[in-house]
Amino acid sequence: MASHPEHSSMGSDSSRVRAVLGPTNTGKTRLAVERMLAHRSGIIGFPLRLLARENYERMVAAKGVGQVALITGEEKITPPGARWFSCTVEAMPLAREAAFVAVDEIQLAADPDRGHVFTERLMSARGAEETLFLGAETIRPLLARLVPEAEIETRPRLSTLAHAGPAKLSRLPPRSAVVAFSAAEVYAIAELIRRRRGGAAVVMGRLSPRTRNAQVALYQEKEVDFLVATDAIGMGLNMDVDHVAFAALGKFDGHRQRPLQAAELAQIAGRAGRGMRDGSFGTTAGCPPLAEETVMAMEAHRFPALTQLCWRNAALDFTSIPALLASLSAPPPRPCLRRGADASDLATLAALAHDAEVVRLASNRASVRLLWEACQIPDFRKLEGDTHARLAARVFGHLVRQGKLPTGWIAAEIAALSRPEGDIDTLMQRLAGIRVWSFIAQRADWLEDAPHWQGQARETEDLLSEALHERLMSRFVDRRSALLLRRLEQGRAASLLAAVTRRGEVIVEGHTVGVVGGFSFRPDPEATGADRRLVLRAARRALYAEMPRRVAALEAARDTEFALAGPNLLWQGVPVARLRKGTSALRPLVHVLASEFLDGPARERVRIRLQNFLDARIRSDLAPLFAAMAAAAEETALRGPMHRLSEGLGVVPGPAREDFPPTLRARLRALGVRAGRFGLFMPALLKPAALRLRALLWTLAEGWAETPALPAPGSIVWRGGAAEAGGFAAAMGWLPAGPVGIRLDMAERVAAELATMTRRQPASLPASLAPRLGVKAAELPAVLRGLGFRLVPHVGEVAGEAAPLVAPLRRRPMTPGAETGTTILPAGPFASLAVLHRR
Repeated sequence: MASHPEHSSMGSDSSRVRAVLGPTNTGKTRLAVERMLAHRSGIIGFPLRLLARENYERMVAAKGVGQVALITGEEKITPPGARWFSCTVEAMPLAREAAFVAVDEIQLAADPDRGHVFTERLMSARGAEETLFLGAETIRPLLARLVPEAEIETRPRLSTLAHAGPAKLSRLPPRSAVVAFSAAEVYAIAELIRRRRGGAAVVMGRLSPRTRNAQVALYQEKEVDFLVATDAIGMGLNMDVDHVAFAALGKFDGHRQRPLQAAELAQIAGRAGRGMRDGSFGTTAGCPPLAEETVMAMEAHRFPALTQLCWRNAALDFTSIPALLASLSAPPPRPCLRRGADASDLATLAALAHDAEVVRLASNRASVRLLWEACQIPDFRKLEGDTHARLAARVFGHLVRQGKLPTGWIAAEIAALSRPEGDIDTLMQRLAGIRVWSFIAQRADWLEDAPHWQGQARETEDLLSEALHERLMSRFVDRRSALLLRRLEQGRAASLLAAVTRRGEVIVEGHTVGVVGGFSFRPDPEATGADRRLVLRAARRALYAEMPRRVAALEAARDTEFALAGPNLLWQGVPVARLRKGTSALRPLVHVLASEFLDGPARERVRIRLQNFLDARIRSDLAPLFAAMAAAAEETALRGPMHRLSEGLGVVPGPAREDFPPTLRARLRALGVRAGRFGLFMPALLKPAALRLRALLWTLAEGWAETPALPAPGSIVWRGGAAEAGGFAAAMGWLPAGPVGIRLDMAERVAAELATMTRRQPASLPASLAPRLGVKAAELPAVLRGLGFRLVPHVGEVAGEAAPLVAPLRRRPMTPGAETGTTILPAGPFASLAVLHRR
């Protein structure tokens, strides 16, 4: 709150007034705190609550908790014997006599929104023994004019600040702070840095001290190497920043979007390089480069002097609301002073001046003063509309009518904010809300049991702060990547503790970075882009040591540890190789899957072991074929058929019975080979295990991209694909018969039985034939035609009904004009059709 001159800490005529001016990193704040603690008492005002808290903690460390007080709008820690006070500028208790008074960042007297408070402190706040103003060199001419008695000292920067030019986010050096000017920009940049560089701490003016300290600790303790902040870091927040990168050169100042002045940019860039360590600044994230003249001014710390400071009348007239408004709108007394923007307290008062109930209640000087105090409740929430004005009116109304604020109302408002769930923006809005109630709770004259409500507000702020810190960590920090990146960029990859667990988890420095299966590494699926590349780099050390062990384990593995899954060869359930076409269908080749962790010799060792497994598996699953081939090797008559069978993987479709004399057929049968009506084949190779392997080998040999689906194990009939599968179905041992395929061994057996039945004349159709073949009755005519038979019309009573007959198909019509493949017989009342032909 602005202080009336008559209430300021006025020193005697001999009181020393000093101003220490200069750029950032000149040690001004440290000097002021040291000077204050050297006096018997003191008050120092800072521009931010965060700064007041930071310096309060330093003062407590030096003097003890009972000697130091903290006063901000939302927080008061005032031990009874406190001698030194760390405050925000607005909250400085200037009615209290103090030997020393200091104000930091006094150049903010030119700020349109808050400048009038700093100007008031400049002109009126004095210590009994010493007064010290700290700020930028730009205020020197006006300070000398307004405070002619001041001794002005300029301090040079302790280190060099140099322009480093533009840089991509991915190229920023560690210990960089990226500065943006809106929450959305801060979030977007922090998210990019998390993905590319492991994470970033976030600092904004809206953070509570607890959240801000937790975020700064992340950065200071080097859990992350990057900081993304608003211009709040420009006001004396001391961190180990080596480089400041601007993501924008303009900001919305609450009234309009405007470009930042060179002095404002320098105030922020000056956070780079602390003590004697040099710093640098530049641009990033698509921000246009800094103008040459701006760079020169920032490096030399030379900026145009301020020409006016903002001022607001502090001698207020509380006789009525119009009189109060008029006194607040009084013109500045000197040309170097000007009115700033209407602050939120004035805007709130102007709005309530039109509220009839408020006007009625503000009927005397005491009530008008009380109204003004209610209007000075800070508008931390920045909500649109008249929300804040209605809050001030309600507070004023309760105080006028009851003298205190209702405890039920306060409890309900704080309880509504005491919810840690929600996203970052939701939590920050709740924090802004609890800050309002923290401010109200500091007014002991407004509440019953003010310490209780102060504690409630503080607990809620701590709850929300902790939740917000966790959300910021979860969204913007990948501790694993940050640690790995830091070690790798420092050239300390060899010092990383890395291992592979029994389950294949790759652990680096206690963090799981992915899983190794076979000889391939699968990074954590949450790692993408640059993060994925980082994980790969970190995992290599462990994997290069692990892979030789795995190669040796594969060589020593039993065949039962391998498996075939289509064309993929699995080890421990993971693909390690793929089958390719070889010199023959029975000799496919093994191609080891690509892995950066296998060199040429290791890959060949893996290939040899897998090829041995595959060859053994083929010989095992197709053992009848290999046994027959071995037995036929010494008999010339058998070599030809067996060669054809080996090429056909145990099945050669097409009529074979007439190709071999009975004696040769008998010798083939002894080897497990059938030379039948529909093909030369080995029935043992139609069993499920052999069939699956034959299907894989056939598709590899034919160059098909994938193996078609096979019928269920044990099936006699192949539906919905036999015809479409073309040569595949026949090669696998199925005879296309109408709409289905019939397994060769069953087709041969049924055809032989039907041939015996119909050798002399058509025979009655067996009633069990359709179920036996696994087909529907309506499909039977077409299926029989595929087997070489047909159904013929026949009039013959069997148990009072006509029985269908089955007969061989003829090569020619039996009567002129009849269709090929049919026989015309007298039609009966129960005639049926459909028979297969014998070829």
